Amino acid sequence: MMGNETQGITLRHELALPTNAQREWQDMELGLFCHFGINTFCDQEWGEGKDSPALFNPDKLDARQWVRTAREAGFRYFILTAKHHDGFCLWPTATTDYSVASSPWKNGQGDVVAECAAACREEGIGFGIYVSPWDRHEPSYADPALYDDFYARQLEELLTGYGPLVEVWFDGAGSEGREYDWPRIMGLVKKYQPQAMVFNMGAPTIRWVGNEDGLAPYPCWNTAESARASMFTNSTSHWLPETPRWVPAECDVPIRKDRWFWHPGEEHLLLSLDDLMDIYYRSVGHGATLLLNAAPDDRGLLPEVDAARLIEFGNEIRRRFGSSVAETAGVEEAAAEAAESAGFADDAAYTTVLPLPMGAVIDHAVLMEDIAYGERVRKYALEAFADGAWKVLHEGSAIGHKKIEAFPPVVAEKLRLRITEAAAEPVIRRMAAYRCL
Repeated sequence: MMGNETQGITLRHELALPTNAQREWQDMELGLFCHFGINTFCDQEWGEGKDSPALFNPDKLDARQWVRTAREAGFRYFILTAKHHDGFCLWPTATTDYSVASSPWKNGQGDVVAECAAACREEGIGFGIYVSPWDRHEPSYADPALYDDFYARQLEELLTGYGPLVEVWFDGAGSEGREYDWPRIMGLVKKYQPQAMVFNMGAPTIRWVGNEDGLAPYPCWNTAESARASMFTNSTSHWLPETPRWVPAECDVPIRKDRWFWHPGEEHLLLSLDDLMDIYYRSVGHGATLLLNAAPDDRGLLPEVDAARLIEFGNEIRRRFGSSVAETAGVEEAAAEAAESAGFADDAAYTTVLPLPMGAVIDHAVLMEDIAYGERVRKYALEAFADGAWKVLHEGSAIGHKKIEAFPPVVAEKLRLRITEAAAEPVIRRMAAYRCL
């Protein structure tokens, strides 16, 4: 079901609804973050904007290796740090000489942003940019009005020079207490990249989950009025009045513990496959989107061990969830007519029943609402019919875009989703049973 039309489904309450672009972004589920820049050559996370561009020389840079690895691992979009807090620009900007144009890489003729954009087009995945509002190099940063002009020119270059963008990532770190000209910034995004998601600042269409561990709380509702601004404050971002009510969460986390940029000799910090699967269950499995960071090294390549772990992660997701034991779509209503308002009695629950093959053993289920109609489910039970009786496997609240349920293996004849409380008539997009472990 497409669009925001209710198609005969009666809304009992006004619900927040996603745009088509938001729904498409949520369906991507997995994005690869790529922190790369002058810090890569200085063994540091945050530069002060004083490191010489002469240090930037990734003589084997291969953006296609980065993006191809992402695509092979099942990631559907890719975000590059076009400018981090140090102010060093990975494209030949007209706004400053602190960029790749002043580096020895390709004799100053290179453009990392362009190479990543081209690689994403070739591999068929979305391309996004991270562009830090905070700039530790630019002298005009001390003058808010002058810097707003400077930043707007940089952003306009990025929004107009590299094709369609899936996301524009605004990092609040370092900007605590600083007010940028967000109406102007949002105007540029809307003018040049109206389909791009805006991350967490200005008038965002997606929000930060509030940690750098890749973990979404449960429930993680798709509506919000604010979100934490950065890791360095508990205050929330000041969003513009036109911010939509539907603002789904994105979970960012580096594949090397606490390391966003590459550092030599730190392979021991690489997260294990078990770590990554736990993150997957607690991000994508809680209805959020996962943005996993993998950092190229000073050659300009994803380290072999990091690339292998990404592929291993993607293969494990496919192994567990690539083929279901059984699945269905749509709502099979039982006693639905008796539910006259949100908050349904147990004997007036909406149910979806999924028959299973004879002797089927299952240990996971995937539930999805059709979020085109909003997030309606507020309370549900997942049950298995085994040994002649229904047994509760899990009780929960939010389903939203996706809820992954894991439970001890059970031999069952059928699986039942019973919704006992909802904001309006539930619309279930998909229900699937799996044997994963």
